[in-house]
Amino acid sequence: MRALMSDEPGGPETLQLLDVPEPVAAAGQILIAVKACGVNYPDLLMIQDLYQVKAPRPFAPGAEIAGVVTALGPDVTQFSVGDRVAARIGTGGMAEAVAVDVSRCAPIPDGMSFVDAAVTQFTFETALYALRNRAAVKPGETVLVLGAGGGVGIAAVQVGRNMGARVIAAASSEDKLAFARKHGAADGVLYPPSAPADRKAVSRQFKAALGAGADVVIDPVGGWLTDVAIRCVADGGRYVVLGFTAGIPSLPLNLPLLKNCDVLGVNWRAFTLTQAEAVHDNKRELMRWFAEGRLSSGITAEYALADGARAIQQLANRSAVGKIVVII
Repeated sequence: MRALMSDEPGGPETLQLLDVPEPVAAAGQILIAVKACGVNYPDLLMIQDLYQVKAPRPFAPGAEIAGVVTALGPDVTQFSVGDRVAARIGTGGMAEAVAVDVSRCAPIPDGMSFVDAAVTQFTFETALYALRNRAAVKPGETVLVLGAGGGVGIAAVQVGRNMGARVIAAASSEDKLAFARKHGAADGVLYPPSAPADRKAVSRQFKAALGAGADVVIDPVGGWLTDVAIRCVADGGRYVVLGFTAGIPSLPLNLPLLKNCDVLGVNWRAFTLTQAEAVHDNKRELMRWFAEGRLSSGITAEYALADGARAIQQLANRSAVGKIVVII
């Protein structure tokens, strides 16, 4: 079978499309013929050995997939050959087949495409975990989403809207802001793509759009934006940390004190490994919203497996809008 393999740490240019042996489903696993693989920022970190979990090489990047069951491991009764399934996997998605533990798999609802099923796992489940389980967002609260045009951002915009919040999108280009507004943001704030000389001017822009401040800030960006955005949190608000596409910030701890706010970390991987019932409840809520037409996967680009490196490069360039998917 073909797979896009990482043999050594490095950027997308180090990935190679190779013929490799097809995996065999072990006990408790199913073999899936992959039809679609979502592309996410951790894929870029994984191939550079910069993610918190390092995969043994060689491996194929890709953490969320959808496809068809082609074989069952011993004692597997939850699925049948021919079933359409989606799965959360750390690596291995950019390949023609992958063997996956059944605990990581779920049936794809009727009427949902493979591409939608693939990309509504990582970012959407992260966004719902952040807003529901960590920040406990209430109807009528104001949510500021940084990086609102990206995969996690556009998921957070839609999830926040569906939870009854007023969502303010913040992004580094007008195209990304327009995309966020299209998907439910009530207003938008444009910030520069790199740190400006006058950060207070950006903070004033945020405060003008927010009014009384943000009850919740969703931050998958980090870098210089963290210092700006936390100054816009309302009294008793929650600053939710999801990632660092612009770098890991140094946060002056006097700011949470002065703002009387909480700083909350979101480790979605740990959540999936330790709270199975809550994970299932969140997934069921997302599928309900999708069936009701209240969620859009936000796919803006599709790549063939041979071009998977180009898909990841879009994330490296921070030029991606919405979700990117590799079709296999």
